[in-house]
Amino acid sequence: MKRPFFAIVFAFIVLQVSAQNIRGTWAGKLEAGLMKLALVLHVDNDSTCRVDSPDQGAKDIAGRVVYVSNDSIQVKFPSLVALYGARLVEGELRGTFIQGLSAFPLTLTKGDLVRHRPQTPQPPFPYRTEEVTFVNDDAGATLAGTLTLPDGAATVLLMVTGSGLQNRDEELFGHRPFFVVADYLARQGIATLRYDDRGTGQSVGGDVKNATSKDVAQDALAGVKWLRQSGRFTKVGILGHSEGGMVAFMLGAQGEVDFIVSLAGPAVRGDSLLLEQNKAIGGKVTEHMTIDQVRANVARQASPWLDFFVDYNPQADIAKITCPVMAINGGKDTQVVASQNLPVIRKTLCEDKKNYVKEYPGLNHLFQHCKTGLPSEYGEIEETFASEVLEDIITWIQQLN
Repeated sequence: MKRPFFAIVFAFIVLQVSAQNIRGTWAGKLEAGLMKLALVLHVDNDSTCRVDSPDQGAKDIAGRVVYVSNDSIQVKFPSLVALYGARLVEGELRGTFIQGLSAFPLTLTKGDLVRHRPQTPQPPFPYRTEEVTFVNDDAGATLAGTLTLPDGAATVLLMVTGSGLQNRDEELFGHRPFFVVADYLARQGIATLRYDDRGTGQSVGGDVKNATSKDVAQDALAGVKWLRQSGRFTKVGILGHSEGGMVAFMLGAQGEVDFIVSLAGPAVRGDSLLLEQNKAIGGKVTEHMTIDQVRANVARQASPWLDFFVDYNPQADIAKITCPVMAINGGKDTQVVASQNLPVIRKTLCEDKKNYVKEYPGLNHLFQHCKTGLPSEYGEIEETFASEVLEDIITWIQQLN
């Protein structure tokens, strides 16, 4: 699986001799190229500190104070090979974050990060939840998740996250889209099981470093089998986002699920998808990029996940699917471009009146209403998941009964 992006962003700092004025929590935003990432620094004492990257679900990354004076602090985070140095000026820590050969200005202000995410569900909830585990025996992986159980639910969806190591809520930039979707479905009588990816959160075991989308699919299959063996449900479907949508196609081809909801699931070979992604995000910088260049870039990274992805073509699996499929994309998605992928899905799927393929104008890869669709917008948008998409998902599922 791909490594999360936070390996590009953390830091060293500059404290005071007694650190009295700098102890506590500081928050700010790191602008690294096209990405804007919130960082939260916790200065515990004159020798230890921690940093969070809420946008990526990373918390309590251990650091140490290298230097402290009356008006400055230096902090190092060995696991990130990163430093941050700053001076206390007018109540702000103003400094530079350094990682590898890259250096970025970073200003932190006192206090924790405050974000407005109005769709994040709040208790009390009109349904039950259970913390569960299921096992992929072949991989030696134990996956931990949350089973959301409205009263009388006969239908359940296994929820599979996008690429990278993600927790069960698919948490990113302070958004928790899978929590939002699971809550909405539960309030409409549909159960869900969402789980931490292999090697993430409470999920343990399995080869993380060399895992590919095929391994992700095997973990998901273990979840589907666990749900069937529970005997609680008459229908077991799968809802996947991005890579998870592609995994949904894989399991559909194997006849393992009763229906599929693919949210921005790739439908073309990985090298072609990455080429369009680079052009959509990079603009003029990448407009003349070729597939050969994409593949050369992938080869240099020596990533098993990417090696598999660039060669895998979902169309063969999509053609084998006989269960009903809902496949949707945002019209401004720059990661899985709708105009490249949805026509292939329409053309390749077996004829079935229950299939539902749709492009949503104005929505990005996370199904947020947006301006540009670029990843740099994700954290700036308060909306987590478009309400019209939630409504269409539940309407489509209910029509299958």
